[in-house]
Amino acid sequence: MFHKIICGDILEELKKTESGSVDLIFADPPYWMRTDGVLKRVEGTNYRGCDDAWDNFDSLESYEEFTRSWLKECYRVLKKDGSFWVIGGMQCIYTVGAIMQQLGFWIINDVIWHKKNPTPNFLGTRLNNSHETLIWATKGRKSRYTFHYKTAKELNVDTVDAENYAHGVRKQLGSVWRIPVCQGSERLKDEAGNKLHSTQKPEELLLRIIAISSSIGDVVLDPFGGTMTTAVAAKKLGRSSVMIEIDPLYCEMGQKRVDAAEFEDTPIARADFDRKPERVTMSEMIAAGSFAAGEDFFLKDGSKKATLLEDGRLYFEGEARDMHTCAALARGVQASRLNGFDVWYVLREGNLVPISAVREEYRNSKRK
Repeated sequence: MFHKIICGDILEELKKTESGSVDLIFADPPYWMRTDGVLKRVEGTNYRGCDDAWDNFDSLESYEEFTRSWLKECYRVLKKDGSFWVIGGMQCIYTVGAIMQQLGFWIINDVIWHKKNPTPNFLGTRLNNSHETLIWATKGRKSRYTFHYKTAKELNVDTVDAENYAHGVRKQLGSVWRIPVCQGSERLKDEAGNKLHSTQKPEELLLRIIAISSSIGDVVLDPFGGTMTTAVAAKKLGRSSVMIEIDPLYCEMGQKRVDAAEFEDTPIARADFDRKPERVTMSEMIAAGSFAAGEDFFLKDGSKKATLLEDGRLYFEGEARDMHTCAALARGVQASRLNGFDVWYVLREGNLVPISAVREEYRNSKRK
């Protein structure tokens, strides 16, 4: 792995970068906040939002020109099957997204980062601004981009209750991510104890993006490096990184963060969950004692719906059927089949446990 921090102008440095050389780009560009005057907190202190020089533009036209220039270079340096992520607030994301489409980017998803602890609207003149928007795109409609679908499910702790999550139940990761803003010891401070960077992003956000849309050994580029959160997340996940940042202080402080980070060899980093699991049958698990013929299968609410037969089918409403057909019938859906491993539960030590968890225990026993 390598981790390179380039202290220089984004456009000049991007033009030096080889075409089609990076696997993943995450961009956190200036938002052009257009804030005026002094904003007071409830207790009377001044609130400093984003009033940095790098966030100031003369007009919409100048912001559009800047945005088009760096997006065009990002499109060039991205591999044909690479992924591009960009984040922005309401002030800029629609401008960025429109220009992206004009340049040929193909949008896969927009994602709402729902901030668990947003800054209050001190004046009470509008809704609390509690989210930012991310756009996930590729270079074209036919790009074969990386997406670790099951790793994304593993990272989804928002829509699965803790008990079921502990038993191995996972759901698709959606497009609303509930992550707190950067705070505490993670927030870099200057010598006076003030936050070093106005818009430092939480590490959890970057870890999620990099984990699901790149692989170990890939190269991640962040053209607005800031405090180098992208590089830190990339290093922890075993990816290489190239950061571009014009502010020498950000580069200096960010370099210390990157140097202190270490690769964490985890199933998330390796995307182990997306490796095709060994296929096992119900008959095989019955023979091994993981399930017992005659035991009851339940829905999540505990209502008894079916009985397991020796051949792995279920006896349901007076007829023997495969468990996937039974799952659809028991749930009363229009589909003819549902994945039974996502639907059925069995009793283990007085508790309802998803049969997918029992299957995983059996697979693990075979690996030993």
